Amino acid sequence: MTTFRDALARAEAPLVGLWNASGSAVAAEIMAGSGADLLLVDGEHGPISISEMLPILQAAAAYPVTTIVRVPWNDPVIIKQVLDLGAENVLVPMVSTADDARAAVRAARYPGGDGEREGARGIGSALARSSRWGRIPGYVRGADAHVSVTVQIETSEGVANAAEIAAVDGVDGVFVGPADLAGSMGLPGRPSEPAVVAAVDATIDAVRSAGTPVGVNTFAEADADRCIARGASFVFVAADVTLMARGSEAAVARLKRTRDETDAY
Repeated sequence: MTTFRDALARAEAPLVGLWNASGSAVAAEIMAGSGADLLLVDGEHGPISISEMLPILQAAAAYPVTTIVRVPWNDPVIIKQVLDLGAENVLVPMVSTADDARAAVRAARYPGGDGEREGARGIGSALARSSRWGRIPGYVRGADAHVSVTVQIETSEGVANAAEIAAVDGVDGVFVGPADLAGSMGLPGRPSEPAVVAAVDATIDAVRSAGTPVGVNTFAEADADRCIARGASFVFVAADVTLMARGSEAAVARLKRTRDETDAY
């Protein structure tokens, strides 16, 4: 597997990602084989428990895609479990302050030696898939090189603090979520409102000014094009559930329309 940090560093163009929101390992494998650069496993809104996440990671591992797990909350216990499961990249939602970002990084790092960086990840790697059950020599000391942390800005407070959040040591990327941001701005369900678009663009600018890669959730083509032109390093453009929903609707729409028109006579 490849850390998100390394994928971003090697990229010669913005990375394109897809979501696995269904919790299906089969869907994850299909998405992983699509040619996408990134696969986001949604443990926040998707019906995915810790044990259900394992076959998803295993299915995606056979493909040249960088897999990121979005945890349900900025919780050190959950972050520890996801990392021990073998995820190398975590996305932490609802990060609105630099302190929130520092907490996420701390949860993903093992404690260092005297005078080294702070960490709070519980040390149980010998029992976990992350170290291949103790088969990776020096895993605890070298774990930082194998783990990346991306934080998600999706509130007005987060937009205001974007530069400070992006500058936190250990934050490898910032992901902007327009849907919740719109809700935070009193515009639920309206992420295309000019005020929300302006807030997204301002966040891109602030994070880039801090020298940190920034990405946006952009299910509309025009949004993806705009954010890439603005300087986004990665975009997520579709989810397995939405592709199945819209695709299944389109597959039956023409014939159902023809049938309904015939029945009307």
